Amino acid sequence: MKRIAPWTKFADVEEQLLHGDGAFLVGAEAGRPNAMTIGWGLIGTVWGKPMFLALVRPTRYTHGVIERTGEFTVCVPIGKMKEELAFCGSHSGREVDKFKALRLQTLAGAEVGPPIIAGCDVAYECRVLVRTSLVPAGLLDASVRTKYYSGGNLHTLFFGEIVAAWRL
Repeated sequence: MKRIAPWTKFADVEEQLLHGDGAFLVGAEAGRPNAMTIGWGLIGTVWGKPMFLALVRPTRYTHGVIERTGEFTVCVPIGKMKEELAFCGSHSGREVDKFKALRLQTLAGAEVGPPIIAGCDVAYECRVLVRTSLVPAGLLDASVRTKYYSGGNLHTLFFGEIVAAWRL
């Protein structure tokens, strides 16, 4: 692993989220990692710090893990690991240990507890500074409300300070 500035692979990461198969959002609790697939996320600067903004629905197993631990990693496989991303996006960590089922190899991070998934191209270690929940009144665009939240279950936004970024 080579430590990089958070912005080094920005265009590739955004392309993978927008047009690729997503990325892994990894939380870990009591030594057990869990990965979910995300297709949304923002990298930017907030409060003078590099941030990854992760959106997670409260019904997701990973939501509770991040709530309790305040840490996560984002692992981005650029143009690969399609089957693993599909599996992690369609199975819950409540029922299956995805790392065992997929034989995912991990690398230890330097700053946070959740591991980095080997085989990815870029990884961000993040520490949650702020979390806030979307509320129906805040959804000003009716098309967004209808398309993504007709059944409720509005995302929690986790503002994760990127405390380390890696090219793998």
